[in-house]
Amino acid sequence: MTRQRASESFTKDHADLVPDVVKSQVADPELVQRRREQIAAAAAELFSKNGFYRTTMQQLARQCGFSSGLIYQYAETKEDVLLLALLHVMNRFRREIEQAEDAESPLERVFIALEAYCRVVDQFKAAAMLAYRSTMSLPLEHRSYIKNAEIATNELIAARVRDCIEAGFFRKVDADLVTYQLVLHAHAWSLKSWRFNKLITFDDYVASGFDMFVLALATDSGRQEYQRFLASRKKAAKSKRRSPASADGGQQPGKRS
Repeated sequence: MTRQRASESFTKDHADLVPDVVKSQVADPELVQRRREQIAAAAAELFSKNGFYRTTMQQLARQCGFSSGLIYQYAETKEDVLLLALLHVMNRFRREIEQAEDAESPLERVFIALEAYCRVVDQFKAAAMLAYRSTMSLPLEHRSYIKNAEIATNELIAARVRDCIEAGFFRKVDADLVTYQLVLHAHAWSLKSWRFNKLITFDDYVASGFDMFVLALATDSGRQEYQRFLASRKKAAKSKRRSPASADGGQQPGKRS
């Protein structure tokens, strides 16, 4: 995703969340959101690499390419910057799920959402871990924004789980609880990447996790639907292998080793 598209997404998703708690000395709302997107992206990278307490505002300013004084015009404290960074990470999860391809089958839609979530974790492992390490460094008021962003993102998955229950594919379970189990499965890819990278590929990790959840939740009709889903994916995989890109030795989109 280009920096411009990321900035536009940040503005759209967080303009109504951040200003109430993070104060700015700048009156232009578009400039505020653009600068905060720069600050959030740089902070997510530095906090993930160096830790929240060891990262200075001077280091952050250098990473952004402007003075530390300018940062204080858009966020009054380092805790404000951390909030921006964590919301930036949370927005990646929500954006990827919202933009993921759709499907008619609710079971396939759950898989698509899980795969999209896992892919963000895979691409931004350090940033995903930042939320685990640094959320408690925030004041209570700031933490509530992170919790609300998490709930909003999880709801995109929970709605698909509920659709599977209504379709008779999943037995009647707590969709919110199942969603957290799916999300924790995704997070584990970053938390234990040192081991998983030696045991399994990314694609197989997502598929095996989904298989485990479906077999635990599926009704008889759900298992039949799952077999149709697997057959469809197998057919699609064969089609990709026969594509010109594969014949030329090109890497299949989304494939990770």
